[in-house]
Amino acid sequence: MSSPRRALVVVDVQQEYFDGPLQVQHPPREESLTNIIEALDIATEHGLPVVVVQHEQPEGSPVFAAGSAGWALHPEIEKRLQPSWKSITKDKSSVFAGTGVADWLKGQGVDTITLVGHMTNNCDIASAVEAEGLGLAAEVLSDATGAIHLANEMGKVRAEVLHEVLLVLLQSNFAAVGSTEAWADAVRSGQALPKSNLVTSAMQGRAAFAG
Repeated sequence: MSSPRRALVVVDVQQEYFDGPLQVQHPPREESLTNIIEALDIATEHGLPVVVVQHEQPEGSPVFAAGSAGWALHPEIEKRLQPSWKSITKDKSSVFAGTGVADWLKGQGVDTITLVGHMTNNCDIASAVEAEGLGLAAEVLSDATGAIHLANEMGKVRAEVLHEVLLVLLQSNFAAVGSTEAWADAVRSGQALPKSNLVTSAMQGRAAFAG
């Protein structure tokens, strides 16, 4: 099997997730940020293409309003920006929706995207799902992403549970999920992250909950 031709996609590492109403709750924000930075360092060291994504809504919007404090990239990301990276804004969950990212990745010869950033429960899962239809393999770094507590008419779920459930779901079909450390080892060795599939996950699920 040939080595993955990866690009690192840094999703919405913006102040809204650190200081605003969408504060990431799990994994802890600063721990996730440390791992995102580690992934950027690995990508730079190995010459991987990098896409930096920033969610943007019109001025006056309650979150991600263009030019607002919450819209801004985290300073640790801002100061690392490089001219060779693809920087984009988006107004949908998926990093591919109306952004030209898919064409840019194709031009870079990429066949695998590695997703880090926020949130597991929105833009990360949306991007991993759309990648499948675009013919791209997806990887999600479990400790370089993050979820929030949610509650609505259907119930409530803590961020820890939501994050875990979505990672299990992604690993079952849409993406290979692993830690930043495991991903770094895979990059250095030119290997893909291990990924399950729906049938295997279903059989293991039946066994886990038998009786």
